[in-house]
Amino acid sequence: MEGVPRPGAAAKVRRPAARTVHAAELTTRRLDLVPLRVEHAGEMALVLGDPVLHAFIGGAPLSADALRARYARLASGSPDPAVVWCNWVLRLRGDGRLVGTAQATVTPARDTAELAWVIATPWQGRGFATEAARAVTAWLAELPVGRLIAHIHPYHHASAAVATACGFAPTAHREDGEIRWEHRPPAPPNG
Repeated sequence: MEGVPRPGAAAKVRRPAARTVHAAELTTRRLDLVPLRVEHAGEMALVLGDPVLHAFIGGAPLSADALRARYARLASGSPDPAVVWCNWVLRLRGDGRLVGTAQATVTPARDTAELAWVIATPWQGRGFATEAARAVTAWLAELPVGRLIAHIHPYHHASAAVATACGFAPTAHREDGEIRWEHRPPAPPNG
């Protein structure tokens, strides 16, 4: 029978082509993960404006104009046709305020995605990063993407806790002083 694997044969999982992947709107109990648009830059400049927020992620807060230019680059997509940038702003479902961002850099040909998340200083410690990262992790597993990666500063215990809660584990690999964490979600059932 066509399409049915032989007994004992591994089922093939169809991987998406790079340009068929787009950031979908995702919803959690408390957050709407909204695909990033240039129009978010003004509010996000305030959300990401605390210099303390950049202690582990590096850099400094960007002005609204600089963030607008950055968001325009992100929204236009990766210059590498084999890579897809999926970026979200995290909007509180109750009052509509933006509290952070989540992103996934998806490379379908390598069956990988690299995740990152940032929560504004006043909203940290409330589980929003875990909630958003779980939503993105589940969405990526459904694509499916077989290997998820996050790079986390060795002293950023809050991000390490988020990664652990999402099924990631630290590896021995270091990149730019950060620890590579990996997660291999189970393949979705064929159906």
